[in-house]
Amino acid sequence: MPLTVFNFKPGINKEETNYSNENGWVDGNFVRFRKGRPEKIGGWEKLTSSTFFGSARALHSWISLGGSRYLGIGTTQKYYVEEGQAYNDITPIRATTTNGITFAATDGSSTITATDSDHGAVTGDFVTISGAVSLGGLITAAVLNQEYQISLVTGDNTFEITAKNTSGVTVTANSSDSGNGGSGVDGVYQINSGLDVYVPSTGFGVGTWGAGTFGSVSALTAVGQLRLWTHDNFGENLIINPRGGGIYRWLENDGLTVRAVELSGISGANLVPTVALQVITSETDRHLIVLGSDPLNAGGTARTGVIDPMLVTFSDTENELEFEPLTTNSAGSVRLSSGSLIVGGLKSRQETLIWTDTSLYSMTFIGPPLTFALNLINEGAGLIGPKAAANAPNGVYFMSKNAFYFYNGSVQKLPCSVQDYVFQDLNLGQAFKCHTVVNAEFSEVWFFYPSLEDDTEEISRYAIFNYEEQTWSIGKLVRYAWLDAGIEDKPRATGSVSGSQFVYLHETGYNDDTDSMDGVFIESGDIDLGDGDSFQFIKKIVPDVQFDTSTGVSNTPAINAVIKRRNYPGESLTTDSTTQITPTTSFGGLRTRTRQMAIRFESDDDNSVEANRKDYKWRVGNTRLDIQASGRRG
Repeated sequence: MPLTVFNFKPGINKEETNYSNENGWVDGNFVRFRKGRPEKIGGWEKLTSSTFFGSARALHSWISLGGSRYLGIGTTQKYYVEEGQAYNDITPIRATTTNGITFAATDGSSTITATDSDHGAVTGDFVTISGAVSLGGLITAAVLNQEYQISLVTGDNTFEITAKNTSGVTVTANSSDSGNGGSGVDGVYQINSGLDVYVPSTGFGVGTWGAGTFGSVSALTAVGQLRLWTHDNFGENLIINPRGGGIYRWLENDGLTVRAVELSGISGANLVPTVALQVITSETDRHLIVLGSDPLNAGGTARTGVIDPMLVTFSDTENELEFEPLTTNSAGSVRLSSGSLIVGGLKSRQETLIWTDTSLYSMTFIGPPLTFALNLINEGAGLIGPKAAANAPNGVYFMSKNAFYFYNGSVQKLPCSVQDYVFQDLNLGQAFKCHTVVNAEFSEVWFFYPSLEDDTEEISRYAIFNYEEQTWSIGKLVRYAWLDAGIEDKPRATGSVSGSQFVYLHETGYNDDTDSMDGVFIESGDIDLGDGDSFQFIKKIVPDVQFDTSTGVSNTPAINAVIKRRNYPGESLTTDSTTQITPTTSFGGLRTRTRQMAIRFESDDDNSVEANRKDYKWRVGNTRLDIQASGRRG
């Protein structure tokens, strides 16, 4: 009897039932579709073994006029500029105390209580201490005079740190540590840390217990909220903004040992916004655009310091320090009307796109006297989070709270074969963590989102849309931010391992860093054998699998072909047989009798030879089965 060929439809479809999606794929992980065929995605490896503080949810790369390559990394606790695989801390300074800090230690404890009047710090902030003398015992001057992360703020004038030596090893005080550190102790406080969790409202229940009154509403700030940075270049210099916080500038000429400074405090700054939701530099005309800035006071002489969540402010052209609107310059502002909050903005082709919670605007440069025109493009398709839109070669893709969209002059809802699967599982309580990224090498847009099912309150899953082939795929991967290849050869993304934070190079090899990439699979919908009116006997499988091994690696790659069966759609699938497939496999013998079947191709995760689980990818073609009729009786 001739073999039966199964040519599966490209893409994962979870909108159909398993039975109605015959010859289609219904589930997968770490698999993309290329030329209509499923294949394992590329691997990743750490950029460097060095780590940094905080979850990095923002990446930005650029090249200086001198040819230096930089990567800006905004985390929940700091801001870094990476060069040559070294993370340089340029986090701005918030406040400095001179000759005003004292300490108290307790025998047998590593906790040091610091007293500093109106320090303004929050738990998790960083302070650099200098000028202290020994407390008299093990808490020496060297122990005290270094950077510390504040472990607990105990009051407006006090906080706690955990004593450590210069290698980071905890130090415990003894009975001789009775001093206070002397009268010449200075403290340099970095800007307040943000949260690693999104707070979706600003009323009762937000912030620490007892903060505010019942029913009160808090102003938008950078403290007590998910820390999301935006960043852009003004020339070769870097403008950075923690959402809800100040605007800062790092000068490339100052070098990597100099921190960013507040833009409004720089000499020559005139009415620069002091707080913002996002910063963007416009192309060609080069204005610094500030989304959600604080407005001018009634007299136009100063900024109010309170965010207007619908206000768009822009500087004079070629001057990021001039924001006073005059007839002799092009600075100005405009307030949007559709929506209640600017969620995010994106620099696109000859326009800047601005999303509110309900609408999309296009901002284009038109010259004097109005400078910019803002046009309402769409109402009803807001942005789910500040990082949930991305530029692709054919247009802009973005994610709302209930659908995926495409913009190329007009807004279109993307047909999506995994829409209910994603949005019914989407944790809207952590919506601002959602981010949309492009992997242009494979014509893909990745939508990362937090899953209710996974219940981690963190990014844990993704949906991939191939915009050339119009196919969808899904999977599980924790990535906080992503930057496509361009200035760098490979995409970069951020993630964590056992609480340590790393930058990863993606589409590099086929492994999960130094380990094998496990959990890779693609599974079909139910295949109706003989129209389901009689049992069929499956004798063998003839696979069509292509393996690609990393250059210079000698191994025997393998995957498993798993046959699952059931007789009626209402029954649960039962795993019937598992066949290992290698590059030399001709066929696999089976003894399966059923009315319906599904086939799953998966990584051989239990292979006892570690080398045979690493350094290769696989690609599935047409699968053939030897099927014979086997009567109507079960």
